[in-house]
Amino acid sequence: MSELRLEELAASNIVAANTLSLKPGQEQFVAPVSHSIAEAYVNPATAWPRVVLEDDEVVGFIMGNFDPDAHEDEFKACIWRINVAADAQGHGVGRFAVLAVADEARRRGLERITVIYEPGEAGPAAFFEKIGFTPYGETPYGETVAALEL
Repeated sequence: MSELRLEELAASNIVAANTLSLKPGQEQFVAPVSHSIAEAYVNPATAWPRVVLEDDEVVGFIMGNFDPDAHEDEFKACIWRINVAADAQGHGVGRFAVLAVADEARRRGLERITVIYEPGEAGPAAFFEKIGFTPYGETPYGETVAALEL
């Protein structure tokens, strides 16, 4: 496996990030990267959009959000989006991206990161639990709220 690296979302990689292909059935669990791109520019002080590259190919996208002043604890340090190209899934790309968010949270003096996801077959629950996230709540919309203690 080639070495993975993280890069800020930029004009040079935005098209590749926006066209990442998912496995069939995963689309219902992930908002398009274009939504994250818009959020990143609406909330530049808190958004942390990054692409994951393997060699020079974009194979993943993750957007963290760091807002220590958020009223709800789950929004102080959280993963808003994660997309991994279908053919790169199972190769450590997602783990690499999530751990990068965890490292950034630690750098900012935070003690945990959270994620909110929709439960369901082909959904991300098993992935997040394998990394160490523990479900602890539910949103009013039935989504799972999980945390990774740092």
